Amino acid sequence: MSAMREAAEEYLAMRRGLGYKLRPEGRLLRQFAGFLEGRDLAHLTAGAALEWATLPRDADPSWWAARLTVVRVFARYLAVTDERTEVPPEDLLPRQERRTTPYLYSPGQIAALMRAAGALASPLRASTFGSFIGLMAVTGLRTGEAMGLDRDQVDLAEGVLIIQGTKFGKSRLVPLHPTATGQLRTYAQRRDELCPDPPTPAFFLSGAGTRLNHTNASKTFSRLLRAAGIQAPPAAPKPRLYDLRHSFAVATLVTWYSQDLDVPHLLPALSTYLGHISPATTYWYLHACPELMAAAATRLDAAWKEPA
Repeated sequence: MSAMREAAEEYLAMRRGLGYKLRPEGRLLRQFAGFLEGRDLAHLTAGAALEWATLPRDADPSWWAARLTVVRVFARYLAVTDERTEVPPEDLLPRQERRTTPYLYSPGQIAALMRAAGALASPLRASTFGSFIGLMAVTGLRTGEAMGLDRDQVDLAEGVLIIQGTKFGKSRLVPLHPTATGQLRTYAQRRDELCPDPPTPAFFLSGAGTRLNHTNASKTFSRLLRAAGIQAPPAAPKPRLYDLRHSFAVATLVTWYSQDLDVPHLLPALSTYLGHISPATTYWYLHACPELMAAAATRLDAAWKEPA
């Protein structure tokens, strides 16, 4: 193992010890270490970092910036012990944060997706994806959180999910509506009938009896989108599995506004339920949905018109 690759592994171990996951960052840093090894470079230079970051040449500049950001943060760590390290300047490929506008599913579309899942050829896949989509739609779980659920983290007796060590190292309890608990109980019984001795403790099983992963889930979800006849309008972002989370958050906020509830007061509860690091993150959904923006504007206009 080269000194650079060893330094990268020590850096990743240090940051993971602080609670960071760093899965894509780890993959990229190992690729960068291999790039330096291929050029017989023993020290990190800004030129080498830029050359590597701008690969492939036809990629989006935002991807180049993201790659360079990973190396830049690592270079700051490395420069503490190796004064020959060059930290790429901040104005070199500056990263511009852009959040993909979510596709917001209607209740009818979610029902259509679940029906399409039920028509899958494999009985286990059909049962899994119907329940998986339904759970994401009614809880707003992150895709990885739902995939990562083990059986002992789904408390059907109490109707609670135990989400452990996910994004930002946060854990939380997610209470379920009785109808959701009942559906998960039905799924668990069917799953155990179809795969009584799986090689994994995962709650949701693939058609092969293994834990779901992003690759098989995304491919299957794309198929379900076509079967359900769901497609984005021209020039709009493609519907994603993750957008079920966005749809849950937006639907919750729309309902609160329509019921004239004190949304700013309730927002921390929604933020905690979703596992956001702060309510400010949840506020982003106001900009993701014109209906929410209109509701917020109406509420603000009414407040201004109230007599002093």
